[in-house]
Amino acid sequence: MKIDRINKGSWGKIRAFFDLKTEEGFTIKGFKLVEGVNGLFVAFPSQKGSDNDYKDTVWAERELKDNVTALALDHYKNTKAEEPSSSFPSTGSGFSI
Repeated sequence: MKIDRINKGSWGKIRAFFDLKTEEGFTIKGFKLVEGVNGLFVAFPSQKGSDNDYKDTVWAERELKDNVTALALDHYKNTKAEEPSSSFPSTGSGFSI
């Protein structure tokens, strides 16, 4: 796995949006790096439902989630800071093959 694209900034509690490319060639879009009470964490892609609650659209086992979080935090800390944008970047939705 590798971070395919990262858009750093400050949108409320969100610090970055990123896409993840798998070894099999799938690109999963719409991950978020969020500032929580215990530090940064990765929020998996989600969609707003008819009840106005957000539901995850990608599920992963705990070990894989931990690997994605470690990869994202490392990439976030080791990339050059960009100018924060005042609006949300376009992240697309769904999967790309």
